[in-house]
Amino acid sequence: MATQEKIRLRRLEIEAEGYLELGMPDHALTAVHRMETMGRLSPHALLIKGHSHFLLDHFEEAVIPLEQAAVLIPNELLVWLSLGWCYKRTGRLDRAIHSLEEGIRLLPAQGILYYNLACYLSLTGRKQEALHHLATALMIEPKFRDEMATESDFDLLRTDPVFQELASIIV
Repeated sequence: MATQEKIRLRRLEIEAEGYLELGMPDHALTAVHRMETMGRLSPHALLIKGHSHFLLDHFEEAVIPLEQAAVLIPNELLVWLSLGWCYKRTGRLDRAIHSLEEGIRLLPAQGILYYNLACYLSLTGRKQEALHHLATALMIEPKFRDEMATESDFDLLRTDPVFQELASIIV
């Protein structure tokens, strides 16, 4: 690939990322499409494509580029979160759980991965696992305690004494 073409692809990637930051995923996808017509997408461009589709509620369309990004840039938090969210919203909780478990294996200090995993496990009725991951999320990032009260994914856990104890701990 010629140097000029590489520069143009990089500029389009920056443009797409900028559109995402501005909350304009449809424009980001337009820039990504222009990159696709020029050649193969970079790992980061795949993430931009997948996350843009996610933001537009195109969950099925988001999965393939996010899966590709997960292979190419596995240490990128947004890959695992977006992939989990898309799987959940397409009714594939088992895949959502698996993707977050893989994200945790690679990024064990990210509380949001544990929190979302706790949500998905709760939805499947796996209470003990959900409570374990929720406790871990709260140890890493206590701010999630504020979200627990209104998180409908935890409705099955609300009467559990461990959940109530986790919700009442003052940090």
